[in-house]
Amino acid sequence: MMLRPFRAALIVLAAVAPLAAQGQEGFSFRSGVELINVTATVTDSEGRFVSGLRKEDFLVYEDGEPQVITHFSNERVPVSLGIVLDASGSMTPDKMSAARSAIDRFIYDLLGPDDELFFMEFANRPDLVQEWTADRRAISRAVARVAPAGGTAMYDAIADALPLAGIGRHSKKALLVISDGNDTNSRISVGELRYLIRESEVLVYALGVDGTAVSVRRGPTIQLPVPLPFPIPGRPQRLPPIGGGGGGGRMRGSERVNADALRQITDDTGGRTEIVRGFGDLDGATARLADELSKQYYLGYASSGKKDGRWHTIRVDVKGRRLAVRARRGYIAS
Repeated sequence: MMLRPFRAALIVLAAVAPLAAQGQEGFSFRSGVELINVTATVTDSEGRFVSGLRKEDFLVYEDGEPQVITHFSNERVPVSLGIVLDASGSMTPDKMSAARSAIDRFIYDLLGPDDELFFMEFANRPDLVQEWTADRRAISRAVARVAPAGGTAMYDAIADALPLAGIGRHSKKALLVISDGNDTNSRISVGELRYLIRESEVLVYALGVDGTAVSVRRGPTIQLPVPLPFPIPGRPQRLPPIGGGGGGGRMRGSERVNADALRQITDDTGGRTEIVRGFGDLDGATARLADELSKQYYLGYASSGKKDGRWHTIRVDVKGRRLAVRARRGYIAS
């Protein structure tokens, strides 16, 4: 089982890794240093990914001030991706069978050959089942061994997975969380988790499976495929507010998927939440995610490098076109 000391050790490694990579090419996010890295997903009014844009098409702002884009790429790069799967008692045999099938198709058919993966399951607590590997069979075997039982410690699982994702060998790092219910067992709250997320460079995606969902779009949470921006209010201290609904974000009163809580977890990172109607829709959702990962833009700019421990906002726009841009909303200059 994943223990808190292991999480602390991973946080230390995640902090050291970017320093060791400073002499290398690539888009390594370094909060509070010089090069700030932004992953941007651009869609049109129909939610279709827009390709073929150039560096000159983008505008980047930090704390409202325009920045000079010094690094740019529109090519698909390998990703270090962690898969975090709900293994609570609500995951019935038919649900788990559909999840296994969708994950197998995702890793074998949709991801790139150079992508690396790890697999974590969570019930009453997180459990890292398969560490980083490029071996798809190892991931598939780990998923096949999941035996659902117990509660849902989703926030704890994401908190443990973040630093592990942060030490992936590729400059692009992401998490995919799949769950059919609301958190019931975590020690950490949504607000505390969002703080950890804002100290990380990891893109976080969530696929929530809710058999009662309807086709209604709310923010970048997608009930069917279109991601849209969703504002988050400000906070008078060092960060905008990171508390979730329900008094601290634990929200233990219901075991249904809580789309608002998932949005709070994913949206600051430039990732997104998608709610699907049932496990039969997971194939389509994972295909859309793989497509998105392959069509993102990378922008880097030189920041002032002030290590003030504060939250600095980032906004990315496309010049002269009505396109939606989803990117990380800022970074902590720690």
